[in-house]
Amino acid sequence: MYNPNYKPEVKEFEETVVQINRISKKTKGGNQIRFSALVVVGDRKGRVGVGNAKAKDVRSAILKSIEEAKKRLVSITMSGTTIPFSVNDKFSASKVLLKPAPPGSGIIAGGPMRMVLEAVGLRDVVGKTLGSNNKISNVKATISALVKVSELAKKKGRKI
Repeated sequence: MYNPNYKPEVKEFEETVVQINRISKKTKGGNQIRFSALVVVGDRKGRVGVGNAKAKDVRSAILKSIEEAKKRLVSITMSGTTIPFSVNDKFSASKVLLKPAPPGSGIIAGGPMRMVLEAVGLRDVVGKTLGSNNKISNVKATISALVKVSELAKKKGRKI
């Protein structure tokens, strides 16, 4: 049925589920099963956040992590479709290397790092994760590196 007053919901942020883990705990009464969700939220205009939450079902875990990610948004400095500087950063055992790339080259990065860079709105970046394969650490290291780029841009006085 056609409704002339219908307006589709326009989302401010784009949500991407990076990982869902099943957590099983042995208790006196039997096994207790819960789920953990890692979600990246971004507006493709320079803001990104990450959330990690647990709940008894997958849907609730995802919704909780989306809310957490929206509370932890950070703004990133971009130079057109890339980043202004190369940067190395570390979070826990994960090491991350990000480099600017020429226009049209696309995002050259793997898995969780690619999801973060797409959520920010970067289109031309080269990235490499070193050290750990832990997705949570890799996502947090990537966001930390992007924040470091923004701080360098402010320190050098670049208007981007």
